[in-house]
Amino acid sequence: MRPRRKRAVVSQVSMPALKPHARLQFDPVRGAWALLSPEKVFWPDEVSLDILRLCDGQHTTAEILHQLAAQYDAPVEEIAEDVEAFLQEWSDRFLVTL
Repeated sequence: MRPRRKRAVVSQVSMPALKPHARLQFDPVRGAWALLSPEKVFWPDEVSLDILRLCDGQHTTAEILHQLAAQYDAPVEEIAEDVEAFLQEWSDRFLVTL
């Protein structure tokens, strides 16, 4: 029996990064960005794409929140729950490391 994978939980000090098997790529035919992973293609919306672009392993979740808050002229407290939920969901899908 294989041990179960421990679920990574997003925190303010997490440094999200795309998994090595996942990459963002522009599709010129559709005129849209796609997140490619083995056997799956995801079509992130504009806000999701902005979050994923910051998932480079160099920014903490807190830094990502502050950059997005400045970009969208929104209070960090207002966007934090949604951004953290997004990062958690994509981590659970094995597309983002925390």
